[in-house]
Amino acid sequence: MRITSLGHAGFLIDTCAGSIVCDPWFVPAFHGSWFPFPRNDRLPDDLMQRLERPDYLYISHQHADHLDVPWLSAHVDKATPVLLPDYATRELPDQLASLGFREFIPTRDGVPQRLPGGLEVEIHVATSMSDGPGGDSALIVDDGTARFLNQNDCHLRDVRVFLAGGPVDVHALQFSGAIWWPMVYDMDPELIAGYAREKREAQAERAVRYAQAIGARLVIPSAGPPAFLDEDLFGFNMITGDESSIFPDQADFMSEYGERLPECTLMVPGSQLTADRARITLYHVSDMSSPFLDKEDYLREYQRDWAPWLAQLKASWPSEQSDILGALREWWEPLLDGAPRLRDAIGGSCLIESGQDALLVDFAAGTVRRFAGEPYSYRFTIPRPLLEAVVRQRDVDWSNSLLLSCRFRAWREGDYNEYLYAFLKSLSPERLARAEHEAANVVGSTVAADFVEVGPYTVGRWCPHRQADLAEFGMAEGEDVVCAMHGWRFDGRTGRCRTARGRDLRVPPGMLAGDADRSGPPEPHLADGEWPLRGDREEFADEVAAELRGVVGE
Repeated sequence: MRITSLGHAGFLIDTCAGSIVCDPWFVPAFHGSWFPFPRNDRLPDDLMQRLERPDYLYISHQHADHLDVPWLSAHVDKATPVLLPDYATRELPDQLASLGFREFIPTRDGVPQRLPGGLEVEIHVATSMSDGPGGDSALIVDDGTARFLNQNDCHLRDVRVFLAGGPVDVHALQFSGAIWWPMVYDMDPELIAGYAREKREAQAERAVRYAQAIGARLVIPSAGPPAFLDEDLFGFNMITGDESSIFPDQADFMSEYGERLPECTLMVPGSQLTADRARITLYHVSDMSSPFLDKEDYLREYQRDWAPWLAQLKASWPSEQSDILGALREWWEPLLDGAPRLRDAIGGSCLIESGQDALLVDFAAGTVRRFAGEPYSYRFTIPRPLLEAVVRQRDVDWSNSLLLSCRFRAWREGDYNEYLYAFLKSLSPERLARAEHEAANVVGSTVAADFVEVGPYTVGRWCPHRQADLAEFGMAEGEDVVCAMHGWRFDGRTGRCRTARGRDLRVPPGMLAGDADRSGPPEPHLADGEWPLRGDREEFADEVAAELRGVVGE
């Protein structure tokens, strides 16, 4: 098996039984905010030609840094068979069919499937509300000589599924940020810096724990970070390490966490490795170090090269202003009417400011109206051209079409409310029906919890955010229990969730989470986030497989 990095989460997998192109991303995404890092616009012509006519195409999910609509439309042979994750909706195949792709190979979640020629693939899907209504997926490829797990940013809670078919030889996984928190929030800069550090530590710890549990012969940090080349966003790049950013690069991650990982390697666009049962051999390109050692100079050159493209993109944004209130009222009020449990879970109203308009989304009443000074719990300040664009196109996932751009400002009263973002990712009847169903299951859940020891605390085994197993992902930090899956934090004594409203961790009788003081959001906890290795990798993987088990999902 030969694996070639295409940058970000992109790979070309060559085997004797066929080739698979995974998540090729070349055109900057999210309104020109995200650019591939290291840059992949200088790959050799022969490699680019091979990407245009692969034997199979795999798109893990619909985010624009994985599903590159302009590039796929212009370059990939539409007769290429597409490996389809087992999602609940037809959004992904319908979008690819609209680009001209016409052959689809459905798969079943986690079930090995042999393709013509003998290549075996498994696609595992994650479909909870936190994964986005369209879901996310990971791919395992086995050609009989090696087994490659391309996990990208798919955060399954049960590691056993990746190990069921045998040991993994090469494991590619996300380690960097892929969210707008906390950079866009209106708060004290010191708080932003503290929360950013917490987020970096949490996402790195999650990657380390996945890598330790899988125990592959080689780990490849991938699926991030992006580069921010617009001068307005340039400060989100991590260059010196002092930036309030959640986007460390591969070299940062390996330098800080490499001793806790299995064998780990850096791959940049064009890097190749070959893997079989006997050995793994790396073939690196000549400019391996410049993206990391001379990062600011590298990014400034990249910025200059793409400045004309970025200027042209901005010039194409809508300049005239339409009746945003009327459009949102017509679009959103029928959706709100069909989601009473989701609205209850959101609670307070949301103010949307854009240009001269100030609109209030009143979730309690299920209405959208002009803001008249009422109290609100959430606020988004959105540049008018971008709001015009997403409203005119009726983009059903504002996470993908707007929020990941980081081109907005936000404020909230109190803790994070994941149900608000579930609504903003679910702006179609089909998506919102699924979000409402999941909200009803979570809000009304009375599922009993096992209890586990996390440091000095006895708490419910399953994190209320994504039901991650705290026997595996739980950590004690001072007075807190922290879930390493996404960094959610709980008071170890009472179970009070310090990250989001109403998602408290179960504690034994006599230690009721409801007894906790709920006077306001916590200050950021800045523990160093270091934990020791847990013995031999194979032994650890066996332990993980024995400990983890399926749970009731959200």
